[in-house]
Amino acid sequence: MKLLKDILYGAGLTAVNGSTDILVNEIQFDSRKVAMDDVFIAIKGTVTDGHLYIQKAVDLGAKAIVCEEFPELLVNGITYVQVQDGNTALAVMASNFYGNPSKNLKLVGVTGTNGKTTISSLLYQLFKKAGYKVGLLSTIKIMVDDEVHSTTHTTPDALTINKHLSFMNDAGVEYCFMEVSSHGIHQKRTKGLVFEGAIFTNLSHDHLDYHKTFAEYRDTKKILFDELPKTAFALTNIDDKNGNVMLQNTKARKLTYALKSYADYRGQVLEAQFSGQLIKVNDNEFWTKLIGHFNAYNLLAIYATADQLGLDNLEALRLMSELDNVDGRFQYYISETKITAIVDYAHTPDALKNVLETIGTLRTGNERVITVVGCGGDRDSSKRPVMGHIASEMSNQAIFTSDNPRSESPGAIIKDMEAGVEAHNVKKILSIENREQAIKAACQMASAQDIILVAGKGHETYQEANGKRIDFDDFKIVKEQLKGLNK
Repeated sequence: MKLLKDILYGAGLTAVNGSTDILVNEIQFDSRKVAMDDVFIAIKGTVTDGHLYIQKAVDLGAKAIVCEEFPELLVNGITYVQVQDGNTALAVMASNFYGNPSKNLKLVGVTGTNGKTTISSLLYQLFKKAGYKVGLLSTIKIMVDDEVHSTTHTTPDALTINKHLSFMNDAGVEYCFMEVSSHGIHQKRTKGLVFEGAIFTNLSHDHLDYHKTFAEYRDTKKILFDELPKTAFALTNIDDKNGNVMLQNTKARKLTYALKSYADYRGQVLEAQFSGQLIKVNDNEFWTKLIGHFNAYNLLAIYATADQLGLDNLEALRLMSELDNVDGRFQYYISETKITAIVDYAHTPDALKNVLETIGTLRTGNERVITVVGCGGDRDSSKRPVMGHIASEMSNQAIFTSDNPRSESPGAIIKDMEAGVEAHNVKKILSIENREQAIKAACQMASAQDIILVAGKGHETYQEANGKRIDFDDFKIVKEQLKGLNK
């Protein structure tokens, strides 16, 4: 148990009713999880308002309530604490509760539209290969050195973050690499964390259902850099037009990487093929199994970060040449009949374009590119026609299908995608709502040397529809289909 006054330090208190010199058991922001002697933090969320459940939390045994507005009824013996912002209070209190674990390791945050998972996961791989105890907080999983923990969000809630950072402290972890989403920043989940550095990858069309405008989306990302301490490093992709924006107000050490511009860390792709690419970084060359210009950017960011964290440059390059693809990121399989299937998480227009451009640089021109792609339901609908246009324009055949339709009609989502297809590309598209059938159709259409791209879900092993999750693995399905055709 912890003293309430200790975990409230820095949480932005505006008023207190009752004593803070009391012991509390756990912090909860979900009233359903409240148990005896817990402190309940009422959060104003996007779906519901935690203030509506204050009395329920008291009935379940909460000893203290933290809220932005005091309820009309104040129960005797319960401590009520008013704060300026519930999300900030939750993050700061979580950090205090677990002993400010981010201070005891070197935490690096990765933000941007595309590349967050790849960069954070490969940095984890790199530092493990270098012999360090390492942590990872990513979309795919949470790693406490060698121990795997499941995750459901790109940036978990503040309690989950700090709990796992605490586990990392216990395990002797020295470095932790963390994906930082715009949702996570906006909802203050990273408040109270001490970062050793932050990486900006790129910014393109995404999450405008949540942020409403591109400027708001960009400025939310920028907060991570604005709040870095002067002892940290701020690393940005200067080839992206928003790269310099991230550095405008930061107190941290400003560093840049690029393939096209002058930068602190400059890269050049010297050779590219399906088996990998040869990249020059500043004055040194190395071979990598990861292909595509987008991966060249990712590897530049990884090299720069390793350098800033003190890894020897040549050792870093040697280890980078051993790095393996991240699940669902340009993950490919070549069948016995020489059909290449690529599964990628590309779920934004920019990411889809990048993957198709990479395929374009690797093909001879004689083979066909068949793209299977969908768009998620209950998300930014304005990107659907754009993705429909890109898939139909840059492929020989495009099959529009379901992604995670959630509560929306798959057919309606596909109609939105079809709206972006220009007249001269209409004959190149086929719409099949059932994703497994769409993948099967692509495999049956393909001939030797053809390339099938299955885009959108990547590493995900489920499909969300009508409030349910069903098992669904793009890579497993396309591999099985192609193996079946072999027979």
